[in-house]
Amino acid sequence: MSTIAIIGGTGYTGTNIAREAVARGHDAVSWSRSVPEKPLDGVRYETGDAADAAAILPGADVAVLTLSPRGELAERGRQLGLYREYAATAAEAGVRLIVIGGFSSLRPAPGEPRFAEGEIPEQFRDEALEGDSIRAWFAGSAPEGLDWTFVSPASGYGAWAAGERTGRYRLGGEVALFDADGGSEISGPDLAVAVLDEIEAHAHPREHIGIAY
Repeated sequence: MSTIAIIGGTGYTGTNIAREAVARGHDAVSWSRSVPEKPLDGVRYETGDAADAAAILPGADVAVLTLSPRGELAERGRQLGLYREYAATAAEAGVRLIVIGGFSSLRPAPGEPRFAEGEIPEQFRDEALEGDSIRAWFAGSAPEGLDWTFVSPASGYGAWAAGERTGRYRLGGEVALFDADGGSEISGPDLAVAVLDEIEAHAHPREHIGIAY
């Protein structure tokens, strides 16, 4: 059993991960701006500004970072700056990090530029670039002793396509996974299954992985 800290633990991704964690018998600690209307049994909720969220890292075995560059974090570089602070605290405390990023950090094929390096619709561009700057920082500049895994969900991942828990998924590297019809989907509950499997197996330290059906 592990203690899992989830920064952004009341959002769509964080809630699903917290639910899967406690269902497997882990201790889950959430950090967010407020307590949810329907708290999950077994989850300890801490509240505060994102700038102070590193406070829940010491004492955890693993921390899952699920913030998005939206709202107060929409300013370019803001989320990256926070993640660098979290990484420094995690490295000092010996805490593993699971970083939930975006689909745009994946490549369409081996050796091809990442989606974030190509043409992105204007409404998604800033978010994609911020997310990939975080991936690039972990890959090239994270503290040497930090144990991290960067996770890119499928293109069709999000609260607008919540889906159900099937317990199945495919796990790949930095090349995007597509189904036979060219789709790229994963439900929130099944992304959480994959993340908890990775936490328990510890199979991809300091790697970028993708998850889809």
